Amino acid sequence: MKTSELRERFLQYFERQGHRRVASSAVIGPADDPTVMWTNSGMIQFKDVFLGKENRDYSRATTSQKCLRAGGKHNDLDQVGFTARHHTFFEMLGNFSFGDYFKADAIRFAWEFLTGPVDQGCLGLDASRLWVTVFEGADGVPADTEAEEMWKAAGVPPARIMRFGKKDNFWQMGDTGPCGPCSELHFDRGEHVPGDATPNGDGDRVMEIWNLVFMQYERDAKGVLAPLPKPSIDTGMGLERTASILQGVDTNYEIDLFAPIFEAIWKVAKVRPEERREHTNRTASQVIADHIRAATFMCFDGVVPSNEGRGYVLRKIIRRALRFGRKLGIEGLFFADLAPAVFQAMGDQYPELMAEMGRIQKSLHREERQFSQTLSAGLKILESSNISTGTLAGSDIFRLYDTYGFPVDLVEDWCRERQITADLAGFQQELNAQRTRARAAMKAHDLRLAGDLAILADLPPTRFLGYNHLESSSHVVALFDAEHRRVKQLTGEGYVLLDRTPFYALSGGQVGDTGQLRFEGGHAEVLDCTAPAQKRHLHKVEVTGSLLENMAVNAVVHSVRRRRIRAHHTATHLLHAALREVLGSHVKQAGSVVDASRLRFDFTHFAPLEPAQITEIERLASRQALKSKDTEVREMDIEEALASGAMALFGEKYGDVVRVVQVPGFSTELCGGTHVANTGEIGVVKIISEGAVAAGVRRIEAVAGEMALELLQADEAMIHSLSRQANASREALPELLAAKDQRIAQLERDLKEAKLKAASGGGSAEQVEQIKGVTLVTALVEGLEGNALREFMDQVRTRHPSAVIVLASKSAEDKVAALVAVSQDLPYDAGTLFKAMLPALNGRGGGKKDLAQGGGSNPAGLPEAIQALRALL
Repeated sequence: MKTSELRERFLQYFERQGHRRVASSAVIGPADDPTVMWTNSGMIQFKDVFLGKENRDYSRATTSQKCLRAGGKHNDLDQVGFTARHHTFFEMLGNFSFGDYFKADAIRFAWEFLTGPVDQGCLGLDASRLWVTVFEGADGVPADTEAEEMWKAAGVPPARIMRFGKKDNFWQMGDTGPCGPCSELHFDRGEHVPGDATPNGDGDRVMEIWNLVFMQYERDAKGVLAPLPKPSIDTGMGLERTASILQGVDTNYEIDLFAPIFEAIWKVAKVRPEERREHTNRTASQVIADHIRAATFMCFDGVVPSNEGRGYVLRKIIRRALRFGRKLGIEGLFFADLAPAVFQAMGDQYPELMAEMGRIQKSLHREERQFSQTLSAGLKILESSNISTGTLAGSDIFRLYDTYGFPVDLVEDWCRERQITADLAGFQQELNAQRTRARAAMKAHDLRLAGDLAILADLPPTRFLGYNHLESSSHVVALFDAEHRRVKQLTGEGYVLLDRTPFYALSGGQVGDTGQLRFEGGHAEVLDCTAPAQKRHLHKVEVTGSLLENMAVNAVVHSVRRRRIRAHHTATHLLHAALREVLGSHVKQAGSVVDASRLRFDFTHFAPLEPAQITEIERLASRQALKSKDTEVREMDIEEALASGAMALFGEKYGDVVRVVQVPGFSTELCGGTHVANTGEIGVVKIISEGAVAAGVRRIEAVAGEMALELLQADEAMIHSLSRQANASREALPELLAAKDQRIAQLERDLKEAKLKAASGGGSAEQVEQIKGVTLVTALVEGLEGNALREFMDQVRTRHPSAVIVLASKSAEDKVAALVAVSQDLPYDAGTLFKAMLPALNGRGGGKKDLAQGGGSNPAGLPEAIQALRALL
């Protein structure tokens, strides 16, 4: 059975059982959940549903979810390629119940699908080769005898049911929150596979394929378990693992999904066909095959290689694959060329990959090309490191390893060549500290509903009126003080939940509204508005008077501020469309901030924007604004919206019904923010700055509407002031400034030459002496730095081809620069000689055998430093 058929059989089976088929979410975690970097299981997109923060119009769901485990709590990266079943990227089949059915149906569905007849849409697995595990009980939680009896009732022989502890058969979302026992299904692959013949043993013979989680408890901060009012089901079946059973192969890498990828790998590898099964070659090819799948989907979902966050994980995956490529003898760039093979293998399920293939390959190719430069970049950093103590600090090694991906073994080689010590213990200490920080970060909980704010999820949702109104009559539903404790009466700082509001809550990059709540006997300044629980608008306020629960208030949004925010938000849509038109369709939004003073827009692109491109982007966006088109806002089904061409942002969560904002003929996007009714309200769009945020991500800052006018007026005033100071017309300013720059550059060159001539004096500044048959040349000058001092050294070397030369230049009372050169015929090392000078100079530096350089803060120590060098000759 092909993997694609297995996937479809699973989804169709659960559709027949009343489940809604839900599309896979992105491999990156939801944008509004800071605790989740990657989608590591099928339940991630339903997390808020399980927590009671979100309601959907279905209570049963089934998915085939793209998953990634390459960092944090779930990290299989180091095992990938070496085992038969670990992957960074994989697909998880799942069925979910949100307070609908529970253990009995979940168990019945699982057993029927696995063992039922193939001609009835099931898998027809041999029941005698299946094992079931249940929770044996621990820490005051009883054994799950209920599930055990239900498995027996479903047809599982008692001898094939085993009990295990918390490690294997108890699941929890975090240290607090929903949790419960689980049942795992394992398959015996047969005696020909090494390993134990029972579940959770050594080896690969008995393999877990499906986990059924029974969420029936909630754990509080004290560790106490309480029954959930609506027990739920979360299951996960490994697509690749199950396919390996159905296709009769020993490893996941032998299933049909991987065949096109391996074919592409072997075309470029320098390995003979008969050697491909050899352990080193097989492992290397499996690493590459897994990693190109992960990298392809990460790039598709908007991740670009960088030195932090998700981009850092992608960078590690790419570089790990490239390193294993060298083990296969692959020369040159190859990794990006494997991405089309991923589409060939998985395009039937993910046809959208093809439209983005060019962007994906470009991102991968760029990282490949940059990594080839890593060695030279790392060596440059090493050359500038402080090795005056004879040791390369562990912190420096860690920086090279962590930030630049420079291999530690090459650092050791570099240190051995210079007879200095590499502080590997310090490196390991830095590495352990980083891992500790990472583990602590992954233990962080979702604190958006800290304290009494947890009650928000149980209160009625706020009716948002702000799309059409800036003022409304409302009633207070709940009050919280500044420490988020619920109160009946509020004075001073706190938070207010209203039944209806015109205040927009921070989301989608748009800031929350400000304004006033007016009530009898007082008023409250609204300082911000957020939505810590879905559709619950919480107003941060400073109350004058006393505000009571159920009190009637008049909610008024600051209209001028909202008007400016609205103009900037629609301007981001115009900029997004203009960027794609000028730069190409690979451009995707990678984040934004929209407030009253300006807009910030991050987007994927691989190079700085040229001035002409910025001008064209401004022109296109402003032209659309000045056409004074009415914007169109419609609500429609998500599938209909995407089919219409509306752009969605990866990482954002969308419901089944979405809001589509359109500037007719130019821009169509899914967006819940507030926008102008007519583009004429924007006026013009002016870009203030453009620069890099991370590798492959650029950032534009811009202004529109009234703020654009203020900027243009400020620029005009500045130009007028410069014209007056220069006593020239504005048109003549560029030519005048260019002439001044040329004059300054010429004066600097003249000054440098004068200093160099004065210092050298045809050799008059040089002191020459003989020490044990070796010529020592010293010259102490003032005012020479950097290149000028090195040019001076070149002149001295010409006059003294066989000598030890010491040059020093005082450039300030507390600053001295120095060079030591040794001709090739002499048995001395410039770095060693220079190191002897450093204590007297209070300096640092180093170098190679022929030349060393550095500086210090004690020019008065020069005589002592030169004497220390003499002592070594």
